Amino acid sequence: MRISRSIAPAVVALALVLTLPSESAPHTRVETGERHARVGTDDKPDPFGAACRSTVTGSQVIAHCFNPYAAVDRVRLHIECARWWDIDSDSASVATGPARTVRLTGRCWKEVRSVWFSHQRAAD
Repeated sequence: MRISRSIAPAVVALALVLTLPSESAPHTRVETGERHARVGTDDKPDPFGAACRSTVTGSQVIAHCFNPYAAVDRVRLHIECARWWDIDSDSASVATGPARTVRLTGRCWKEVRSVWFSHQRAAD
């Protein structure tokens, strides 16, 4: 005996609905005081670190660092020069307060090979 084509989809849908787990019943939530291993309030580190960008023009380096976080970030600019006889330079650390932008500059005698930044939390 063949099931009619109009009834077959309804039977399949009903079978799928009946086989799904019944999680729709409301459950009371009981707090035991224990937390799941992945859930914790102190697990996340505080956001930290100014966002820095640099522009190299010939032998001159100009950098701007913006600190969007509440903690003070002490930023340093490091410049590596391309020539072996040219002295690399590291700037003094500059305290970048919350919502502040600082400008750092430096130079080589000739070409610049690379530029990078270091960040350090300010002492409280």
